[in-house]
Amino acid sequence: MSAYLVAAAHTEALSTTGLVTYLQGLFGPLFLGIVGIVAIFFLFTREIIRFVQFIVLAIAIAVVFYTPSIVQTIATGIANALGVH
Repeated sequence: MSAYLVAAAHTEALSTTGLVTYLQGLFGPLFLGIVGIVAIFFLFTREIIRFVQFIVLAIAIAVVFYTPSIVQTIATGIANALGVH
């Protein structure tokens, strides 16, 4: 019976779906607020090149943050392109 409890507790500890959802809900609006403030700053100081660079970087970070599985997909694609299996 104790082995069953240890196995059940171990499987529960591995489930991080709720944690991921919670962190995305917590940091998502914070991230978007910071991106908005910095973007407005770049626009008001008329630094268009830095604004475009910042927006491209922010989009890349947002894609990785909101769809974490894309990192595994990209890594698999790079490994296949390089011939590493």
